[in-house]
Amino acid sequence: MYVSAEKISSMAGEQRVHFVNPAAKRWNKSLGDVAGLKNLGVHIMTVAPGDRSSEYHCHKYEDEAIYVLSGCGTAVIGDESHKIAPGDFIGFPGDGPAHETINDGTEPLVCLVIGQRLAQDVVDYPRAGKRLYRNSGQRDMVDYPHIHKR
Repeated sequence: MYVSAEKISSMAGEQRVHFVNPAAKRWNKSLGDVAGLKNLGVHIMTVAPGDRSSEYHCHKYEDEAIYVLSGCGTAVIGDESHKIAPGDFIGFPGDGPAHETINDGTEPLVCLVIGQRLAQDVVDYPRAGKRLYRNSGQRDMVDYPHIHKR
């Protein structure tokens, strides 16, 4: 489905606060939803100075990607930090290292964020010590000490 630049600019967006970390907040315009995409999330994400896009996390199965449109910040990927600026691209393969994006600049950090929408995924939040199991709309959060491996 075609979505015009005019329609995108008129979209109000939605403020999202991460359920694991209330300090992680962003404004989100879901282009994929407007275009009717079912298996791919495509968003324009705006992170205010001093905020982070999400809790430090990694997906076991879903791929994610970020393309920086404007502003500057830091991408934390595993133990490494990378300064990011317009034109930079970051890919997060499923089962890759945990990551987060931080706006440590002075203007809004605006990115195009793309990610798979699989029916099942496992998301780890290592700093919070939590794991999310997602299965066809059901979400179950488990603290690391309660994960039983077989």
